[in-house]
Amino acid sequence: MKKSFIPADVPQEQQDIFAANYSAITKNTDRLFIFSCDHKVEHLNNEFHGKGIHPDALNPEHLFAIAQQGTVGAMATHPSFIARYGAQYKDVNYIAKLNGKTNLVSAKKQDPLSAPLWNVHDVVTFAKESGLKIRGVGMTIYLGSAHEAEMLSFAAQSIFEAHQHGLVAIIWAYPRGSEIKQEQDPHLLAGAAGLANALGADFVKIKQPQAKKDVDNNKILKVITHCAGNTKVLCAGGSRVDQHAFLHELYEQIHTGGTSGCAVGRNIFQRSRQEAIALSQAIAAIVYDNAKPKDAVELHKSLMLFAF
Repeated sequence: MKKSFIPADVPQEQQDIFAANYSAITKNTDRLFIFSCDHKVEHLNNEFHGKGIHPDALNPEHLFAIAQQGTVGAMATHPSFIARYGAQYKDVNYIAKLNGKTNLVSAKKQDPLSAPLWNVHDVVTFAKESGLKIRGVGMTIYLGSAHEAEMLSFAAQSIFEAHQHGLVAIIWAYPRGSEIKQEQDPHLLAGAAGLANALGADFVKIKQPQAKKDVDNNKILKVITHCAGNTKVLCAGGSRVDQHAFLHELYEQIHTGGTSGCAVGRNIFQRSRQEAIALSQAIAAIVYDNAKPKDAVELHKSLMLFAF
């Protein structure tokens, strides 16, 4: 096992557990591929049915089947969703999302609040009683929201408690609210990454920056990853795009932008089961095996041919 950085708030008796959890989801690297599956709460049915979305996505179990077969580092979703299917998918590494909200109220009408739905104690109890591989916890913070203080307090306390139990802690950091004019402003995202570091997060998930025209966003991303210090930065996958373009962009995010992986949901689960598994394996090849884009694309093509 590669020796991983262990935060000072992880007690001595929990350090081996933290190292094992970190190693399991990073596959003994310092990179992480999260399969983001919190959309059932966050986006309701919007991302599971409609034009361009494969019918396989309608079945919630689709997500867990992909996670088990797709070589992801961890599947991130809410604890009670894990409880519904976890007994059938015990080999999956899970990140338990502690807070959430739906998308029914626009941020233009009301500043967003991702309210606590579970706490670290709930997750520790659940993991112990179920025997499932819950490796960490995640929290969303909307920076700039009028409710920012509540989310910051919850995240700070949850990160400390997670580390006390040897769990990895991940923040979803999104500038959003009436005071935010551009959610993907590089300067704001640099601040979000630095804030996650100051709160003690092991990883922070952000949207990819959108700089001015003719500026390489991945070079701007490099500044953001520096601002994050020893907190590892993951870029969100976003809406579904061409899978091969996605693989090329992911490679550049890591090798030009200095990120440590990705957190991808819709770009995976909106596809058929076979294609989703093939794409997740190609993503894992870039994140964990340092594959070049052309090799990941060829792997994806070969897996699709084999599937049919």
